[in-house]
Amino acid sequence: MFAIAGISRLLLTAALALPLAAGADYPARPITLVVPFAAGGPTDRVARDLADAMRRAMGAVSITIENVAGAGGTLAATRVARAGNDGYTLLLAHIGLSTAPALYRSLPYDTLNDFAYLGMIVEVPMTLIGRPTLPAEDFAELRTWLSQNKGRVNLANAGLGAASHLCGLIFQQSVGVNMNTVSYKGTAPALADLLAGHVDLLCDQTTNTSGQIEAGRVKVYGVTTARRLVAPSLAGLPTLDEAGLKGFNVSIWHGLYAPKETPAPVLAKLNDVLRQALQDPEFVRRQEALGAVVISDNRLEPAEHKRFVATQLRKWAEVIKAAGQYAD
Repeated sequence: MFAIAGISRLLLTAALALPLAAGADYPARPITLVVPFAAGGPTDRVARDLADAMRRAMGAVSITIENVAGAGGTLAATRVARAGNDGYTLLLAHIGLSTAPALYRSLPYDTLNDFAYLGMIVEVPMTLIGRPTLPAEDFAELRTWLSQNKGRVNLANAGLGAASHLCGLIFQQSVGVNMNTVSYKGTAPALADLLAGHVDLLCDQTTNTSGQIEAGRVKVYGVTTARRLVAPSLAGLPTLDEAGLKGFNVSIWHGLYAPKETPAPVLAKLNDVLRQALQDPEFVRRQEALGAVVISDNRLEPAEHKRFVATQLRKWAEVIKAAGQYAD
């Protein structure tokens, strides 16, 4: 009798202590931040800047970047969905998380139910740029040139499901011109071929294009957001909406995720660290220099973050279905 009572008290004490222990000593060892694309790309840059800011917020905790590129980001997402739910394996993913269910007929994870949503990080505007020898000097001239060269325009992207691919789909639908889509294994080779004149156009994130624009190496026809950008090298660029594509508004968001069933105290700690990181002056400075907008609205709340992604799933399913482009 007394033995059973004693065991019951021990079990109750252990059960009550678990949530506290899970959050109180977290993190007690290095964290792995999984990135769905190769090192050096725009998402990798966001991840490394965020990791630095999170380290400063947590103290001396190590955060290791693990680049798991391939299959439009689905390999990295699968890696984290199947990882231990202890908060030591996280995913930094961009808009591709919401497009993969439409691009791939079968995924080994459920986007809405296999992850714990931690909060949004940044939104990155995009720019429509052209090869340096393209005859069109502004967007009005570009539209004329496109209509005169139907069937001969080569539109580059960094791979199926990449930000540049998604922007290209909406751009073609908006101007009513089907282009020859040329897919590369990453932004670097796509941009290299654009600079060499092998392809005509590329719509990509400012984190990739701002340096080329500032150096005058490419033609630039506008930014994809509803408002003009404030970054010094991009401040004078018109929006595509202003240029005539009414309602055109595309930006690439990034969010932070953990495996489902990660303990609530750990998720709360991670959300708090994320909020601190997004207010870190050095992180903000680096993002603004690249034209990115650090998230400060209610999408920092995990529930709002998840609701936002649900709306994105519906939006991109319609766009991809209309384009008829699938991975398998």
